[in-house]
Order: sequence, then C-alpha cells, then structure tokens
Amino acid sequence: MSEFKDKRTVVTGAAGTVGRVVAQAFHDAGADVTGVDIVEYEAPYRTLVADLIDPEGARGAVAELGEIDILANIAGGFAMGDTIAETSDDTWDFMMNLNARTVLNMTRAVVPGMVARGSGKVVNIGARGALRGAAAMGAYVASKSVVIRLTETLADELKAKGINVNCILPSIIDTPTNRADMPKAKFSNWVPPEHIANVVLFLASSAADSVHGASIPVEALA
Repeated sequence: MSEFKDKRTVVTGAAGTVGRVVAQAFHDAGADVTGVDIVEYEAPYRTLVADLIDPEGARGAVAELGEIDILANIAGGFAMGDTIAETSDDTWDFMMNLNARTVLNMTRAVVPGMVARGSGKVVNIGARGALRGAAAMGAYVASKSVVIRLTETLADELKAKGINVNCILPSIIDTPTNRADMPKAKFSNWVPPEHIANVVLFLASSAADSVHGASIPVEALA
C-alpha cells in the first residue's frame, strides 16, 4: 500500500502543465488530492477554484478543505525581457504575486493546522535560475529567490514541530508554453514535468523526513 494512501494533499496551480502532472502523480499514488487553481479544469480528483494571490482566497480554500497533510505549492509563472530599469510595477507585482505571494498565503493558511497535528509536508517550487541574477529576468529571479528564502525560514521554524519544508529548483521545464516561446531549442534537454513530480513526491514522503530547508536542483541535460 502506498504511504500516500488517503493523505490529504493540496496541489496549487493544478490546472497548469506541471501542477496537473504533480496532482495526477499524487492521485495515482493513492492520495486524497485537491487541485487548486484560479480557473476550472477537469480531473479525476477534487478541484477547487480560488485566487491564491488574495489572502482571503487562500484562507477560504483551506477552510473549505479542512485538514491538510501535504501542500505542494506549484502555482507560478515566468516573464522576462525587461531590464531592471525598464521593469514596470505591473510586471514586478505579477511575478511577486504569482510566484511568492501564493506560497506565502497558502503557507499561512495551512501551517497552523499542521502545527496543531504535529506533522506535515510542504514542497515549494523555486528555480535554478534564481540562485543568481540574470539580465532581463530581474522580476522573475527575485520572486523565485523569495521562495527559496521562505522555504529555508519555514524549515527552521517548523522542523522541531514535525513539519518538513523544502523546495526544488528546476531548470527549463518542457511545457507547451516554453516550446512556443523557444521553438528552436532542443526540447529533449529540458526537464519533463514527470521528473518534477517525482522529486515533489519524494520530498512529501517519509524518505525525506530528515530533509529540511533543502533546495534541490532538477536540471536540464544542457
């Protein structure tokens, strides 16, 4: 029997390419999955529409779902092209809200229940590119850097309470959007979403009980 059997698992950004694969992987492993996104989509598990950029949206979603054993914060996005001097407030806010605020809001809504029960797993999605600055990617790398620092801080705050918090750092992920944006790239060198799901499930498993505050690279081949 899978250790995820009936584990109450929430996957954010579950209508997206990566989120959908992660949610399906948990479902296939026997977890009691809820996929949360701002849009409706069809799935063989429970889905919930919520705006996680809004703190009330996150709190409302968690209140509706009740106790949560595993939180996979997959919601996020990518934007580039502007120098720092050219970056608009809208672009900055969009990246910070989508990549960092969703993590903050869901964590604030979910963690108190995990603390009360003395157990829980939180897995966040950072980015390999967020380990240093990069030209024309300032808002994106800054927002994903926030995710890494939030992960480390939460891990320090929660590891003595029986809760694991870790994140993964993917390089380029093989998604339809990335293929459309970079049509001349060698797609076979990119990270398949299924590989992301494998690492998320590892970090949510008992095999990672002693892993706290890790940022695990999941690299493309080139």
